Amino acid sequence: MSLCIKFNNLKLKSCYRYAFSCNNLDYRISLLNQPNPNIIPRRELFWESNRKAGYNSKEKHSKILMIKEGFQELKTEFKLLGSEIKEYLEVDPLLIARPGETDLLWLFNEPGVLDKFVTTSDSDHNEGYSNCKLEMSPSGRALFHGYLDTKVPKDGRNKRAGYCSMRSKRVRKSFKRESTYNWHIYNTMVIKVRGDGRSYLLNISCEGYYDVTWNDIYHYVLFTRGGPYWQVAKIPFSKFVLGSKGRLQDKQTRIKLDRVTHFGISCGDKLLLDRLRVRSNTRRRFCLRNVSN
Repeated sequence: MSLCIKFNNLKLKSCYRYAFSCNNLDYRISLLNQPNPNIIPRRELFWESNRKAGYNSKEKHSKILMIKEGFQELKTEFKLLGSEIKEYLEVDPLLIARPGETDLLWLFNEPGVLDKFVTTSDSDHNEGYSNCKLEMSPSGRALFHGYLDTKVPKDGRNKRAGYCSMRSKRVRKSFKRESTYNWHIYNTMVIKVRGDGRSYLLNISCEGYYDVTWNDIYHYVLFTRGGPYWQVAKIPFSKFVLGSKGRLQDKQTRIKLDRVTHFGISCGDKLLLDRLRVRSNTRRRFCLRNVSN
């Protein structure tokens, strides 16, 4: 039960090319109860026309094809609706998390779990030469592998290149209704990793209602020790910093833990990941505060 990402550094003229492979991915994510910073972000855009910031990859289909595919989905959607009703009637909502209680989110031990994640790289948008895949390894764990190339295309548009990431898909209810993860009773993320001594970026997306908040992502830089031993990182949600379109905001705000839309990892080297959880702690101290210019 582990996620291993291995990179081989190849120094090219003015860029670096990394080959990485992630073996035995048993990716566990859980939530922990901990306080978060209470700050408000500032953004400069007056109007955002596209929720994907111009990176649309959806194909346009004819209405006849959409109707045919819609009827094929009815059986699955009604089955999902039945499970939602059953869960609502039988399961009591968890209102309070006991100190130290953890919640496991994902376990990468079967191919079906991989359908809940998507991989992206700069080559998907013709902005670089990196590529990556997420698939099952022969040992029965998820395998995240590909190439990370920092060579910038000579198109006159891009100044930087080189990224690969994996991200969870948007949670949906029956009949394609959008939903969110609700982690409000937890305050800490627990992750067990084995890395190579380099840093990785953990991303929590919280798309807001207004257009200027569509690209709100909270980041945390995960530093790994390297070596053959595992390390357990307990990351308070208050340690995540707010960014929008890759730029950190001058004014920060706490994560809306009841409105989490995605979780992802941006990789720039190798990392062995065993589990990811959320946890509840009794201490409620914040380490992030506003800094006025």
